[in-house]
Amino acid sequence: MARLPRFVLPGHPQHVMVRGNNREPIFSAEEDYRFYLGKLQDAAKLHQCDIHAYVLMTNHVHLLVTAHMEDGISKMIQRVGRYYVQYFNYLYQRTGTLWEGRYKASLIDGDAYALTCYRYIEMNPVRAGMVDHPADYPWSSYRGNALGVSDPLLVPHTLYQSLGQSAEDRKTAYRALFNVLLDQKTLDEVRSSINKAWVLGDSRFKEKVAALLDRRVEPLQRGGDRKSEKFKINRV
Repeated sequence: MARLPRFVLPGHPQHVMVRGNNREPIFSAEEDYRFYLGKLQDAAKLHQCDIHAYVLMTNHVHLLVTAHMEDGISKMIQRVGRYYVQYFNYLYQRTGTLWEGRYKASLIDGDAYALTCYRYIEMNPVRAGMVDHPADYPWSSYRGNALGVSDPLLVPHTLYQSLGQSAEDRKTAYRALFNVLLDQKTLDEVRSSINKAWVLGDSRFKEKVAALLDRRVEPLQRGGDRKSEKFKINRV
């Protein structure tokens, strides 16, 4: 079965996930995380991708990225993956693939879901039970976005910029967002969209994307398209 093309609209953010093959570890030491982040910064700049949020977990990576070229994200991930697998295989005396197939990506409605995805990504280590607070995890964007720790990888999304007039105001408002956990419905929406590579947004946004790309942007309801004439006839 042919693979469907990813949903790509330059200028719109995407939630991206890359996993290790068979969910095996892809980071083993601090140097591994630092090497990956360095190559990610280089590739993002080269391929005109703005990275707003990230987390490097033991066996997978989450990114919130806005690409300014149609193939920007795919080229960025390909470049980082190629350099990193060479580094990792050489260092740990292994051979073969490191990644679990293609990266996954969900086009999101930035105006409605950008900050939700920031929080989803940076809270990953907390949900995994690795730390009690996102500030305690060194391999995410939380310290840069919430505490102002220098992080040359980050480019703030416009919704983040709207949190306050000054950098201090924005950081304060951003930290306050983490005082309330994402509810289960929102977590499920974000997880489903990234795992199944669907669009994340309200009906208006999905209709806009469907019209621009001339394709379906969410799964059909069970039992088929209930609005179609064929379905109505079969129900008689």
